Amino acid sequence: MRDDPSFRTFGDFYPFYLSEHANRTSRRLHFTGTSLGAGLVLAALATGRWWLLPVALVQGYAFAWVGHFCFERNRPATFRHPWFSFRGDWRLWWDLLTGRARF
Repeated sequence: MRDDPSFRTFGDFYPFYLSEHANRTSRRLHFTGTSLGAGLVLAALATGRWWLLPVALVQGYAFAWVGHFCFERNRPATFRHPWFSFRGDWRLWWDLLTGRARF
């Protein structure tokens, strides 16, 4: 990760987040991981199989981290900005789904 600026708001953070997700394959992997993670959370809620919750977390981050380490060649923002990064993952997911960001 480049210099670690201090972000006061998510609005300040999100442009940085997008710059760390410039690679198209990485964005696709993020979308896939977030979607699968959400599906596993819903499955846990629907079935009461609570062991699916940690699997959902691992699943979501596994895809994202492959995107960062193999395609972006950067360090995930999760390590320094976990809450903003988590929120950014969902914002990127929505932006991809709605066409505001390119797959």
